Amino acid sequence: MLLYHAVMDDPPGWIAEFSVTPRGFSAQLDAVRASGRTPVTISALTDHLLGRGELPPRPVLLTFDDGFADLPGPTAEALASRGLPATAYLTTGAITPGLRSLLPPAPMMTLAQAPLLERYGLEVGAHTVTHPQLDTLGPRRLRHELRHSKAALEDTLGHEVRHLAYPHGYNSRAVRRAARAAGYESAVAVRHALSSDRDEAYRIARLIVRRGHSVADVGTWMAGTGVRVAPYPDSLPTMGWRLWRRARAAVRGPEFAG
Repeated sequence: MLLYHAVMDDPPGWIAEFSVTPRGFSAQLDAVRASGRTPVTISALTDHLLGRGELPPRPVLLTFDDGFADLPGPTAEALASRGLPATAYLTTGAITPGLRSLLPPAPMMTLAQAPLLERYGLEVGAHTVTHPQLDTLGPRRLRHELRHSKAALEDTLGHEVRHLAYPHGYNSRAVRRAARAAGYESAVAVRHALSSDRDEAYRIARLIVRRGHSVADVGTWMAGTGVRVAPYPDSLPTMGWRLWRRARAAVRGPEFAG
């Protein structure tokens, strides 16, 4: 499963490392098509993980986080022109006029454009309200982030939103329980690994596509090589980093997950 953010020639500095150029993006999409893999949405993978359906041979998921301005325009058009479905996880506070988020300034789409994504063939999921480090929040703030983003998207789209992406992948057992209690059927993390048909429905692995990744890198991932395969337990450094971030958040308050 690939994770994209902005597809721009000149992105803001804070997201530049996690962005790709439109030309590079087109070449990567062509590499996905040439790989023989079948692109699916998160619903198809979730149904499989929950025992409700089968996946096509050699599936791949393309996901997009946050809701940058390119998404309902040239990015969605590039996907649609190749017949590639995808999943977009939207940070509602960053795309709703009058609301705020922890995301630094950047050109963003609007919440009103979410139905347009579906017309292009993208499934829409939630990415919280403000994009915080969810595993550092108290229960009340955690519930707010999970439930209010879901409700805002459902009001706009007119149907249930069943899928969540943790900002920057940060999660914990408590966060995963809260995601289930909020009504989500799946949640994607990061993990810098390939997902598998044995992955955890509330901690599905993704690979971040960065500025420096090449078409050859995408080809290697499409071949199922070059990185780890989930599921696997959290490492000691990961658990230590979580504890350190929690201690920092207790002093500074909620912080941007990035």
